[in-house]
Formats: sequence, C-alpha cells, structure tokens
Amino acid sequence: MTEKLLDGKIALVTGASRGIGAAAARLFAREGATVVLAARTESALKELAEEIPGASPVVTDLGDVASIDHAVATVIERHGRLDVAFNNGAIGVPPHPIADFPEDDFDRVVQVNFKGVFYAVSAEVKVMTRGGAIVNTSSVGSLRGNPPLPAYGAAKRAVNSITESAAVTYGPQGIRVNAIAPGLTMTEMVEDWNRHDPGVLDQIIAGTPLGRAATPEEIAEAAAWLLSDRASFVTGVVLPVTGGASV
Repeated sequence: MTEKLLDGKIALVTGASRGIGAAAARLFAREGATVVLAARTESALKELAEEIPGASPVVTDLGDVASIDHAVATVIERHGRLDVAFNNGAIGVPPHPIADFPEDDFDRVVQVNFKGVFYAVSAEVKVMTRGGAIVNTSSVGSLRGNPPLPAYGAAKRAVNSITESAAVTYGPQGIRVNAIAPGLTMTEMVEDWNRHDPGVLDQIIAGTPLGRAATPEEIAEAAAWLLSDRASFVTGVVLPVTGGASV
C-alpha cells in the first residue's frame, strides 16, 4: 500500500466549488492526487485551484451532457488519463410535499442530480481504459422515505441504482463504482433547508446517535477511501455515512 490514499492518481471532482466537493478536492490533493475541479462558478473554482497545488478548474454544468463530456475530455487533455472520479455535484430546492411540488423544481433536480450523475458515469467509464474508481454522492434521504424532499430523495435513489448497475457492467474492465450516502452535513444546501424549515437541523441531530452533524471533511474521507486502492475489492456499495442515524 502507498502511504497516501490517492498517490499519483488523476482525479475529477464535480461540485468542487463548495461544501463536500471543495473538502474532497483539498483532501484528495493532500492524499497525493492531481485534481481537476468541476463546477458552474468559475470564480470559486479559480480561487480553490489557486489554493490546491497542481489543481486546475473546468467550468461545468451538470445539467448539460455536452458540458459533462467536455469536463472529462479536459481531464484527458491535461493529464492523459482519468483514474478516479467523485461525482458530487447536486442542487437542492426548497422543501415541498409531493402534492405541492413545483414542476420546475422537479425538472431541475432530476436534470442535475439524476441525469447529471448518469452521464458523468457514462463519460468517465469510456476513458478509464486502465481501470479506475468512481464514487457518486447519494444521500441518507435516498434510503428511506423523504417527505419534505421527495424529488431529491428519488433522484438520489436513482443514483444508487446507477451505481449498482455500473459496478456490475464495468467491473470486468477493472472499474469500481460505489456511492456514499451522507447524513446531515453542514453545507450551504443544508443551511438553506434550515432557513426554509426552521428547526429541522435540531430535529435531525436529535435522531443522530453521535449527536451532531458531519463536517464536509468527514464525508470526503469516506469518498477518498472508496476511491483508493485500499478499497480494491469494494464495488456496487452505497455506504451510509450518517453518524449512526437509522436508514
């Protein structure tokens, strides 16, 4: 085993401009990877790239298949290969029950959180000619009923299915595909949720045995291990990272 989890790996991180994605980009670099940062906000990407040795940005809209393909092609252009990919980018929308869910919000969630991950995996496996590893970000909300966020939960459950299908399809090519299902994590998306539904964070924390929310860095650690060669016989797994909260 190498001393560092991702020593010498070329990594793509989507949703890299903030939250779990930014934490993952920093961690992957510390663990020896050269990281390409993908997200929509160019200024935030450039700022993060300046902070991380060897990192470079590529502006990417996960709701646009051509943009996803461009991001993966950019990794190959810059580095000649893609070893590991963390498909973390997603959007959140305000909470609504199914009966009152706006169609525009539904379409945005499906386009980015489901279709975006589907076509990211599609583009990545095509270029992983020497094998590789992919981790998709799902959610604890995909593993149980999710009344306030039904479209988000459904899209993330679709991510679980994509993960399992791709693991079976591309395992013979030496490509491992897993997902993480974070519990409550202190990101901007969660803070927005709490503004729309005051007290929801305290409610979730009360049901979490560790008695707190996760930091983005803690979630990134799980992704790093799954992407590393130390998880070499792990594929098709949706790993809850929930602080013990029931799934």
